[in-house]
Amino acid sequence: FFGLSDKEMKDAELVQFLLASAEKVGQQQFDRASKLLNRCDELSSNTGNPVQRVVYYFSEALREKIDQETGRIRSKGFGKKQSLDFQEAMMRPNPTIIAFYQEVPFYQVNQFSGMQAILESVAEARKVHIIDLEIRNGTHCTILMQALAARCECPVELLKITAVGTNSKPKIEETGKRLLSFAQSMNLPFTFNVVVVSDMLDLNEDLFDLEAEETVAVYSPYFLMTMIARPDRLECLMRMIRNIKPCIMVVGEVEANHNSPVFVNRFVEALFFYGTFFDCLEDCMDRNNLNRRTSESVYFFHAIQNIVAAEGEERTIRHVNINIWRAFFARFGMTEIELSMSSLYQASLVVKNFACGSSCTLDMDGKSLIIGWKGTPLFSLSAWKFL
Repeated sequence: FFGLSDKEMKDAELVQFLLASAEKVGQQQFDRASKLLNRCDELSSNTGNPVQRVVYYFSEALREKIDQETGRIRSKGFGKKQSLDFQEAMMRPNPTIIAFYQEVPFYQVNQFSGMQAILESVAEARKVHIIDLEIRNGTHCTILMQALAARCECPVELLKITAVGTNSKPKIEETGKRLLSFAQSMNLPFTFNVVVVSDMLDLNEDLFDLEAEETVAVYSPYFLMTMIARPDRLECLMRMIRNIKPCIMVVGEVEANHNSPVFVNRFVEALFFYGTFFDCLEDCMDRNNLNRRTSESVYFFHAIQNIVAAEGEERTIRHVNINIWRAFFARFGMTEIELSMSSLYQASLVVKNFACGSSCTLDMDGKSLIIGWKGTPLFSLSAWKFL
């Protein structure tokens, strides 16, 4: 700790207590872990600096883990309802999500670069069909729609977007209505379809109203990671996409390894990742900003809680890095496409629009774009085609 300020010393000590507690949980020494968490509770705060905040939420998740392991609370059903509630919340625009989108650069970087890759792949198509695996509130679709509406050469005869989901059909339809209104304002020929299946095993290409003369692209923003806990469903989805033969599949994922079967390894990886994210929020939003508090206490805590406290199929958040995805995609005859200079230019352009953009780092890992914070990788964007 030589050379650290008093504040940095206190932060380092706090993290040490948390890591020691996680180690004791991994060894099933729950009483010792609880005593260490008591020290964390004394020193952490959900309104303090980034270290105090992230330790506060990881400490809460560890307590939940201890309660489950010792039988104080039942774990049955843990994660599933929370995951459903979280997905419901993400389906419609709300002040927190909008503020996060406007203040933190990562998602806009991913969206603008990803949409640019799709636009280039459908440059000569008059009928464009986008299969969107995670439509949510549809903000990324508006980027594509504006660009297609402005296209003079080879004007679009029809843009069709098909949103895929396993629940929340009414909310997906709400998104469709907003996008239809947006398309009408630009005189863009547009249709919106919804494919909802209760189980991904029921998904097949016959549900997608495919036409011979249309060019199909698949957009998968932060979706495939939600299916890692159910590999049979994930493989079924990939086989179906391969059968459709899209001209491109654009994939945005979290660039981290939160899928280790060893609890302590998973905990340390998650702490490092979310610690970086909390540091980002410190630079991008005021400490007392209500939307920051909500982002941390609802959205980030949901993920932290799931990674730390859930197990089995209920541990739905299992981020893996781009090399794992490369090996997985290779099994389906997919090859990675180089992101164009235009896509990379879009990324750098977006970053410059943010007050905190100078700390957002853009690097290449092979053909994939890695989006990070002060050099720490957080997200990947890659483009693929089927051989």
